[in-house]
Amino acid sequence: MTDTTTGRTAVPEPSIDGGPSVRVPEADPHANRRQALYWRLLARLFDQEEQPALESAGLAVVEDMGLPTALLDPQASIDSIVQRHPELTTEFDGLMTPASPAEGDGDEGGRDRAEEVRRAALVSKVLLNVFASGSGNVSAGQLARWQSDAGWLERALGCRPGELRGGRGAGTGAGASGGGVSPTGTGGRGPAPDLSRLIPSIGPELGSIEADLIKRMHLREVLADPQLAARLTPSMSLIEQLLRDKNNLSGVALANAKALIRRFVDEVAEVLRTQVEKATVGALDRSVPPKRVYRNLDLDRTIWKNLTNWSPEEKRLYVDRLYYRHTARKTTPQRLIVVVDQSGSMVDSMVNCTILASIFAGLPKVDVHLIAYDTQALDLTPWVHDPFETLLRTNLGGGTDGTVAMALAQPKIAEPRNTVVVWISDFYEWQTEPLFASMAAIHRSGAKFIPVGSVTSSGRGSVNPWFRERFKDLGTPVLSGHIRKLVNELKTFLA
Repeated sequence: MTDTTTGRTAVPEPSIDGGPSVRVPEADPHANRRQALYWRLLARLFDQEEQPALESAGLAVVEDMGLPTALLDPQASIDSIVQRHPELTTEFDGLMTPASPAEGDGDEGGRDRAEEVRRAALVSKVLLNVFASGSGNVSAGQLARWQSDAGWLERALGCRPGELRGGRGAGTGAGASGGGVSPTGTGGRGPAPDLSRLIPSIGPELGSIEADLIKRMHLREVLADPQLAARLTPSMSLIEQLLRDKNNLSGVALANAKALIRRFVDEVAEVLRTQVEKATVGALDRSVPPKRVYRNLDLDRTIWKNLTNWSPEEKRLYVDRLYYRHTARKTTPQRLIVVVDQSGSMVDSMVNCTILASIFAGLPKVDVHLIAYDTQALDLTPWVHDPFETLLRTNLGGGTDGTVAMALAQPKIAEPRNTVVVWISDFYEWQTEPLFASMAAIHRSGAKFIPVGSVTSSGRGSVNPWFRERFKDLGTPVLSGHIRKLVNELKTFLA
């Protein structure tokens, strides 16, 4: 048996009855090293004071594996480590994604124990830098470093930087594929946890940590300094704080705040625009003659229809008529009315839906109207084409009274069959019965009514159970989750 402190193997003694000795399996020294690294990680996360024994053990393991000791330095960012040790870049990428069957499904004897210890050291560094955010005031540099480290965690999970925090990368990644965290990455055994469940849980937590860091930062002073403001990376948490505080900013600080909002809006708009444009809208309209241009030429049909003109002697095909593909699509003018709750709990949805409304407003024959409300309603339709200007006119916070928004929305429904109303809210309303009655009336009129509880990248958001049950009974269940769900619903209606 192996002594965990010395690593020596004890010789098994014979049994009392003189029979064959019972051989106790030897402990794996690599497993002990991996456990030491993870015990150090837990101690660091839950106790601000250093544990000398764990620190010494961690240092010995890292040095023995030939890894840089900076992995144990809480002040060292992952950027600085990979800059000095570029060979680690590929190891951090996809660090916690599922292992291939050849790597993860073999027998216990085939596992590379030393490699597991190495991965444990890298995983510990990523998790410690992201989740041990400390306390006290935060500088712009510290926030930028945390955002960079959070990006490395997202890369380790197979996602793009910013994807889990509801930022720019809203596409699919390895993390969204439904795989699990690699056993060799975590040191665990048995079935790996499902990333499709793990990632939605991590995303909101990352956003919460980032929001806390921003609150602890003297944002106004940072914005007033162009050099410090340039170090800020726009994110949903930062945009929320800027929108809340925009009325208290002026001069250089206000200009820097607007620049950050504009950068974030443009980045998110680029992702959403790609999602909207992935599918064509409308069926082919064969009553419209095809446009006679080369790109529409149907070569196969042209050859087939002219085969009777084939000359065997000359070995030539004489074409009497060219055939072209129909490209015109049936497009009935549609009216899209987006009503957004601008209370503090719906900031993520407010930003996403404002940008989404502007994208649909750019589609042909789609008439988009945008209404924001708390205890008062504001018709933002004149600015719907510019999400940046729209967001600057919002006033986050306050109570919620959907009846004032309904008073603006109902007169806009001129042709119910060609109208879709998207209502984004947590539905914690002051006047529940009158508001639901109005919503049910819109649904019965023939208009498409889509209640939306949240349209974020993480899908986190609570919805009033009273409304949820009644929408379900009405046949219009609340749509919650990734914004792609809303995009698909709208494209289906507009097709």
